[in-house]
Amino acid sequence: MLFEDILGQNHIKNHLTKSVDNGRIPHAQLFVGNEGSGTLPMALAYAQYILCSNSGGENNNGNDACNLKFKNFSHPDLHFAFPVTTSDKVKSKPVSSFYLEEWRQLLEQQPYGNLFDWYKLLGVDNKQGQIGVEEAYEIVKSLSLKSYEGGYKVMLIWMAEKMNTACANKLLKLIEEPPNKTVFILIAEEEELIINTIRSRCQVLHFPPLAEDVIKEALIKHYNLELSVATKIAHQSNGNYNKACDLVYQDSEEIQFETWFVFWIRSAFKAKGNKAAIHDLISWSEDISKTGRETQKQFLNFCLDFFRQALLLNYKANDLVFFEPKAETFKLEKFAPFVHGNNILEISDELQNAIYHIERNGNSKIILTDLSIKLTRLLHKNPT
Repeated sequence: MLFEDILGQNHIKNHLTKSVDNGRIPHAQLFVGNEGSGTLPMALAYAQYILCSNSGGENNNGNDACNLKFKNFSHPDLHFAFPVTTSDKVKSKPVSSFYLEEWRQLLEQQPYGNLFDWYKLLGVDNKQGQIGVEEAYEIVKSLSLKSYEGGYKVMLIWMAEKMNTACANKLLKLIEEPPNKTVFILIAEEEELIINTIRSRCQVLHFPPLAEDVIKEALIKHYNLELSVATKIAHQSNGNYNKACDLVYQDSEEIQFETWFVFWIRSAFKAKGNKAAIHDLISWSEDISKTGRETQKQFLNFCLDFFRQALLLNYKANDLVFFEPKAETFKLEKFAPFVHGNNILEISDELQNAIYHIERNGNSKIILTDLSIKLTRLLHKNPT
């Protein structure tokens, strides 16, 4: 992967290539950035720069045969670990090596994709994946072998916050004192979920969200969009190129999430003193609980963002508002006054508690029904 194909983040590109050119490659690095900021593409380009002895800040002037192997992400000294779970293909003890074909498909088609995209590709979005202790044994085993080409070995761990405690403890010593010429690149969206003993052994690089102009230019280049359309999508994407691509194809999961959200909010408003609306909320909870847990978590995070956007609009921070609801009968301007300083913290806490319990395999129907009834009270709370 060429550095020039990665959107923005020029200061990080320069830092990484100069560190290699100067022979100062940290043995463990943690790339932290929100979805769509380019952490995974940058890690792939960086790994190629190291393994193929490229120089001058680009991946086109080193070992040609090595660079060619990176076209389909099949270099023997590049190892991957990522969240997996059981599926029709793998019935027990799943590890990343069983899913390399699907993984390369994701890298080819959606290098800016998120965990939800990955689970959808595997057809397991009703389950929650993790990087377990079996994966740790595989990592130790693969890194104990000599380098195929006699140089560096790179272990790329995507969504490192999905490592369970057993896996993290197993890898702790290896990350602290890896074999000679072994580089760990950990990629995460939520740095605080990685145990401190792992974080403290890594050099951390933070990726900011992409600038609107960068996303706009990429959309015009790759999708031949008109300037006005690209500008609108870039603004709605909030620095997330993966979301921008979804909006181009109109297949973003957020379109479905908005439909669920609008029905939920309207039913919650009606429910005060209206028994029939309570039945609507219960039916809504049943419908959402039938989806996969990853979908439920993704939806509740979408709700969090929606409430935050309404709060910003209510307090006249219009420049920070990027949501544009698709439903013609639902206006953010009319909803915003009901989200204010006297209820936003409680709403946020209740949503995060629901995510926490769903993540720990609580009964989704009960969790969502409880959340709905609490929302009914909170939306009617007096701003003063």
